[in-house]
Amino acid sequence: MNRVIITGGSRGIGKACVERFIREGCRVAFIYKNSREAAESLAASTGAFAVRGDVADPESAAAAMEKAIELLGGVDILVNNAGIAQFALFDQISEQDWHTMIETNLGGAYRCSRIAVPHMVAQKSGAIVNISSMWGISGASCEVHYSAAKAGLIGMTKALAKELAPSGVRVNCIAPGAIATEMNSALDDEAIAAICEETPLGRLGRPEELAASVFFLASNEASFITGQTLSVDGGYIV
Repeated sequence: MNRVIITGGSRGIGKACVERFIREGCRVAFIYKNSREAAESLAASTGAFAVRGDVADPESAAAAMEKAIELLGGVDILVNNAGIAQFALFDQISEQDWHTMIETNLGGAYRCSRIAVPHMVAQKSGAIVNISSMWGISGASCEVHYSAAKAGLIGMTKALAKELAPSGVRVNCIAPGAIATEMNSALDDEAIAAICEETPLGRLGRPEELAASVFFLASNEASFITGQTLSVDGGYIV
């Protein structure tokens, strides 16, 4: 039975991943920062372990990961999903905005992977799936810091995949398009319609569609796939 840790697991894509891995018979622990009520509800409905922690903070991230590993008795799969977004013109991005974005979206994956990797290397098996973004591939106007962090996550995926492959550990990445989650709830109807029009499949993605792709890359069905970035964006970037 695979032991799975999912960061940012209380809502959206993370929640869908928790539910999918549980349905597949895995033992799951998820890390959340603020959404205590949602986390407790998800834990109660799925049997997953909810662990509070902030991946942007080194001590908090390490403590949360160690607690999750203790609860599961180890770790076989890590899904680095925790992330934030912000719309801002480049000259309006403050030093703190930049720092928070990078430390959460990129630094969080580094910190959590750093705790999980020794366990995976020791057992000569494991899989890490990082959640990037289509903007990490193409860049997005008014989201320079977000795009930079997500692009860094793709680079981290490729480099870490090469480093860990001899130890039997695979590292892959998902680049979602526009997904119907709370992160995109700030967009008005006009903006949503414009995104759908630019997406060849003509709609937003669903969190469970992302979860299916994450599960595939983490599973033995993808045992000869590493260092790859899978775009799950309805054809937005081709």
